[in-house]
Amino acid sequence: MTKNTVARRYAQALFRFIDKGSLESAQAGIQDLARAFEESTSLKHVMASPVFTLEEKSSVLTACSERAGCPPALGKFCELLLKKNRVGFLPEIAEAFRDLMDQERGKQQVIVTSANNIDTAGREDLQLKLQGLLNKPVDVSFHEDPSLLAGIQIRIGSKVYDSTIKGQLQKMRAQLVKG
Repeated sequence: MTKNTVARRYAQALFRFIDKGSLESAQAGIQDLARAFEESTSLKHVMASPVFTLEEKSSVLTACSERAGCPPALGKFCELLLKKNRVGFLPEIAEAFRDLMDQERGKQQVIVTSANNIDTAGREDLQLKLQGLLNKPVDVSFHEDPSLLAGIQIRIGSKVYDSTIKGQLQKMRAQLVKG
C-alpha cells in the first residue's frame, strides 16, 4: 500500500469520526500538527526513537494538539496513529483531510508553479479562468521555481498540466531515449 493510500484511509476515518461542528477546528489543528511535524526535527526524533515509550510520545503529541487548539477527538486520533506506527504519515493525512474538506465545501485546490513571479493581476485573471473551467470555487496557491525556465505548471488534484520549458525538454528526452 502506498503512503498516499494509507493517508487517504486515515483521513477518511478521521473525517467520519469528527462531528460536523468540529470539522473546521479539526482541519486547522491537523494542519498545525503536520506543519510542526515537518518543521521540528526534535518532534520527529521523539516520535521515531525507540528510546521514548508510547506513553511519553502520546503525552508529547497530546500537548502539541492541545497547543494547536485541536478538538479532543483529534487527540484520540493521534494516539491511534502512534499505536499503529503511522504518526509519520501526519503531513499526508493532513493533506488528504484538507482535500475531503474541500470536497465537502465544493472547492478545488489548484497549485500553480511558474518560473517567474506572476503579478497580482495575472494571478486574479488565472484564478477566474480556472473557476470558469472547473465550474466551482478554487483555492489557488502560487509558487515559483526558476528551474522550470519558462511557462507554468498547473496541478489540479492528481492531474498536472505542464507548459514549462523544463517539462517539454523532459518529454523530448523521453522520446529520444524511447526511440
